Amino acid sequence: MGNSKVTLSHVFKTIIWPRRTPILIGLFLIFLSRISSLVLPGASQYLMDDVIINKDTEMLKNLLLCVILAIIIQAVTSFLLTKMLSIEAQHLIAKLRVQVQKKVMYLPTRFFDDTKSGELVSRIMSDVEGVRNLVGTGLVQLVGGVLTSFISLALLIKISPLMTIYVLVPVAIFGVISLKAFGYIRPIFRERGKINAEVTGRLTETLNGIRVIKGFNAEKQEIKTFEKGTEKLFLNVKKSLTATSIITSSATFLLGLSSIGIMGIGGYMIMNDDLTIGQFLSFTLYLGFMIAPIIQMSNIGSQLTEAFAGLDRTQELMNMKSEDNGNIRTHSIKIIEGYIQFNNVAFGYNEEKKVLHNISFDVKPGSVTALVGSSGSGKSTIAALAASFIAPNSGTITVDQHDLALISLENFRSQLGVVLQDDFLFDGTIKENILFPKPNSTDLEVNSAANAAYITEFTDLFEEGLETVIGERGVKLSGGQRQRIAIARAILANPRILILDEATSNLDTESESYIQKSLENLMNGRTTLVIAHRLSTIRRADQILVIEGGLIAEKGTHEDLIDKKGRYFELHTYQARI
Repeated sequence: MGNSKVTLSHVFKTIIWPRRTPILIGLFLIFLSRISSLVLPGASQYLMDDVIINKDTEMLKNLLLCVILAIIIQAVTSFLLTKMLSIEAQHLIAKLRVQVQKKVMYLPTRFFDDTKSGELVSRIMSDVEGVRNLVGTGLVQLVGGVLTSFISLALLIKISPLMTIYVLVPVAIFGVISLKAFGYIRPIFRERGKINAEVTGRLTETLNGIRVIKGFNAEKQEIKTFEKGTEKLFLNVKKSLTATSIITSSATFLLGLSSIGIMGIGGYMIMNDDLTIGQFLSFTLYLGFMIAPIIQMSNIGSQLTEAFAGLDRTQELMNMKSEDNGNIRTHSIKIIEGYIQFNNVAFGYNEEKKVLHNISFDVKPGSVTALVGSSGSGKSTIAALAASFIAPNSGTITVDQHDLALISLENFRSQLGVVLQDDFLFDGTIKENILFPKPNSTDLEVNSAANAAYITEFTDLFEEGLETVIGERGVKLSGGQRQRIAIARAILANPRILILDEATSNLDTESESYIQKSLENLMNGRTTLVIAHRLSTIRRADQILVIEGGLIAEKGTHEDLIDKKGRYFELHTYQARI
């Protein structure tokens, strides 16, 4: 993945500017809040120098009223600010998650082969969370803090320029240290997102494979792997905490020096009548209002740095090329006839090792083409190419004389049906899984598909029938039952092109006889590619391709290939013995 670094201008254009109205209202509210917060230190000077000395009761009442009004304004603006901006921030997080998930869904199948599902879940759900500090109270507090500091600075200069200059030196040193620290922390946060995704990915795998783990008594092994991941995460957090603690401790030290200096300079000036006690008290309070936001900025700065690190990782995903490139895949076929041609197609998952070597064959519309051969020969790769899950390194695949690389994937796959060897079922009811390709189908259509795949042979035994909940990945069903649901799903989709990858491999003899009948109905009039180790399932195929070492070793009907007494004859004879 490329190293995408999100810039301030990008964040401003894509995140802040589109939400300018609530942010501007937020800034106005925080301006009111901070201005009202400065009433108390100003009132303190009048209390000490005028009210108490002159015993002015009327002025005391007015001062108290002003302070009460300022406190009410602070409380109301704080409530409105948090409510409005926090909601806007959470809305943004929800929208970003949807955008990232949408982008991920349209990435090539190869990307998912190389990335753990748990890692992607972490990136979709966690990486965008930091933006709440860009739109929420974090950014506004940062701006509000700067505003308060500048107003307080102006009031400090008015009271005593000498003491103000003394204070500014350690503050400037603190600012330089903070900037350096935040530059150091950002890559740490980026790495944390990566580690977190890895740990989440492994944990998801562990939970999905719990039966394998228990079957091999490997619980301790998985616990140890998880411990290593969490230790790595801890060390990363430790690094960032060290950097932030340096910022905090330097603030404490440098601002402590300021306080000592002010005590000395202020005390000396009061003794020489250059400063009143009220002015000194007011200066001390204003100084707190100037320094508090600066210290707070170190915390906010850390949050904003984390937000930028998360956006960096999100941007990496968003910059990836989608599978269905609208600029290239411009062709569409209203109704696919199903004439498929492979012309000198070569494919390899890496440069050095080719899986397929310049293979060519034709599949006529409505015909059944069977792919047979030993494991690893390239059968599933041919099926994946025909389904456009992967693209050839060289050569072309055409559908009805159209280059598959130029056909809109949405258009092509809307007329494609796939039943895989390890077909995926979702947690939900049997009916929901059958409805997956066509959610708006009627009960009659669902029941028809269920009957065609002989699902009723086992659903009638369940109290809830088709409404039976099957658990994650269909864990409550047998392999044969899961496979029949997958076939019913394909029947309901009513595709023009059908790809069956080991569609009967998980079935017992009785189930297989049921499925053979339903598959014959399903394949009738459709272009079908069948991959099967059980040669008995493909006897009536229009053509059989024997794939060996990424090449077509033999081609013909079942009878032709038996007569040739070649590789197919060997496979058939071997299976007959079994």
